Amino acid sequence: MPVLELRAGLIEWGGRILLDHADLRAESGERIGLIGRNGEGKSTLLSALAGQYRLDDGSLWIDPALRRAFLPQEPELPDDALVLDYLLASPQDSASPDALAEDAAERWSLPARAEALCSQLQLPLDRPIGALSGGQKKRVAIASTLIHGAELLFLDEPTNHMDLAGIEALEKTLLRYRGTLFFVTHDRRFLESLCTRIVELDRGQLRSFPGSFSAYQRRKEELLNAEAADLDRLNQQLASEEAWLRQGVKARAKRNQGRLRRLEQLREERKQRRGRVGEAQITIQQAERSGTLIVDLENVSLRLGEQDILRGFSTRIERGDRVGIIGPNGAGKTTLLRLMLGEIEPDTGKVRRGTRQSIAYFDQLREQLDPEMRVADVVADGNDFIEVEGERRHILGYLQDFLFAPERARGLVKGLSGGERARLLLARLFAKPANILVLDEPTNDLDLESLEVLEDRLLAFPGTVLLVSHDREFLDHVVTQSIISLGDGKWLNSAGGHQDFLAWQAQQKSAPSVAETSTAAAGRATRRPKSLSFKERAELEALPGKIEALEARQNEVAEALGRPENYRDAAQALALQEEARRIAAELQAAYERWEELEAKEAEIRAASSSG
Repeated sequence: MPVLELRAGLIEWGGRILLDHADLRAESGERIGLIGRNGEGKSTLLSALAGQYRLDDGSLWIDPALRRAFLPQEPELPDDALVLDYLLASPQDSASPDALAEDAAERWSLPARAEALCSQLQLPLDRPIGALSGGQKKRVAIASTLIHGAELLFLDEPTNHMDLAGIEALEKTLLRYRGTLFFVTHDRRFLESLCTRIVELDRGQLRSFPGSFSAYQRRKEELLNAEAADLDRLNQQLASEEAWLRQGVKARAKRNQGRLRRLEQLREERKQRRGRVGEAQITIQQAERSGTLIVDLENVSLRLGEQDILRGFSTRIERGDRVGIIGPNGAGKTTLLRLMLGEIEPDTGKVRRGTRQSIAYFDQLREQLDPEMRVADVVADGNDFIEVEGERRHILGYLQDFLFAPERARGLVKGLSGGERARLLLARLFAKPANILVLDEPTNDLDLESLEVLEDRLLAFPGTVLLVSHDREFLDHVVTQSIISLGDGKWLNSAGGHQDFLAWQAQQKSAPSVAETSTAAAGRATRRPKSLSFKERAELEALPGKIEALEARQNEVAEALGRPENYRDAAQALALQEEARRIAAELQAAYERWEELEAKEAEIRAASSSG
């Protein structure tokens, strides 16, 4: 049953078309993630769908019987109000004036709903809003959006400024929600957990992808490959016709007028096709190598006011480490960074720092950006050229690598979206060589494609990375070790990213007692085989050849997928893509089985030698 329908919607803003006569229909109970590049107009579209922003053309129908609620990206809250008082007094946002008047039963149930929401979102009932962290304030705004039981929810960047615990609590709350949800986010794991459909805003058009975010990613890759092949075909046709036209006067003979008209059609088709903006070409300039040691903390303690930030904490970071610093808002993650960098000193304990350190620092509050400066001047300090990797480059060309068109680069910082400001700060940061990158919440507001490009560059960076982030996917892809707040000034050194820490946590909770472990070990010792079985030995010996054959075929398929002519036959292209997925799955299974058998063989050898 439809609850919302957009027909031929048009939105123009600042001389740009953000929505180009697009259509969208939403059914009851859907959870729709709106995604797209920074500056494409996602927030404006969400506001329009919620009835907060008027369309320039087209029509929007929303079921008049449904109440709706809208969460802006930067909600304004009264600092002096207590959380519970604010939730009880928060007005209901609705399409129907009749729905604004709550009946007696609804008013009676409000306190219970407020307490339940505060419990779900881990909010204190009796604290002033002004005393809360940024993430807690965001959760208060979300609770005020949910409290009146709206059947249509519109949430703009609900996870921004939230810590991991807050994001996970919000996920659970929204999974229980039974209405229709539209939300804008760049958090890939949040999208994967919640979405029943992805709607992408791309060059003014809306594309719908039913299913999860991972299903969208697979389908999107197929579409981009097909689009590239189609554009290549069009360019070849146009080049052929242009070459024919240049042959001379024969081309203008009467019998060839049809071909001339065809040429004009091709030119018009190429002109009308709005080309896809290229991928951000983020380049990290490398300074000379730092010393092996980056920082060594030994039994360090630090207290700020009434809060213990560190209590007897030790860690050592060396060149090439990629360290994630993970913890709730207010735990002291930024303070720990400042201590590592030498901006502050501990109360007790020893800190040793390495040599030849060239540091690039990404500030989570964007305080390095003056809103009244021109975008280009933020990076080039008023110059027309900068030096990048030993080459002199015009600032407009350099900023185009970060997806800033020349007219955007000449504009003021205050006209940029949050994601564009994040990209600008990265452009400024990477304009100078560094061997240590300190990134404090770099993922806030960055679009999905820019996130993935930044991930790739950080993985290829040979220096050291210190990263504070609440983006679980980003942490798991980038870091090799984590420093995790356990509360009350205690921190844990952990290998891997956030998912590895959760696995370790689960293992600790389910770990058997010492007696149980000893009994189990004794049992295993009596049952341990003396060697691999005949079948296992044959399988282990055959696996390297099988893996080699799969890898060779994987390379062949990848080459075939890279040839445009293979996309002229849609069935053939899909078959190749399906084969690529199947081979990847088979390879993963083969690698895991090989590791399993080798580990088993090593265990048997060790047991034999110790026996």
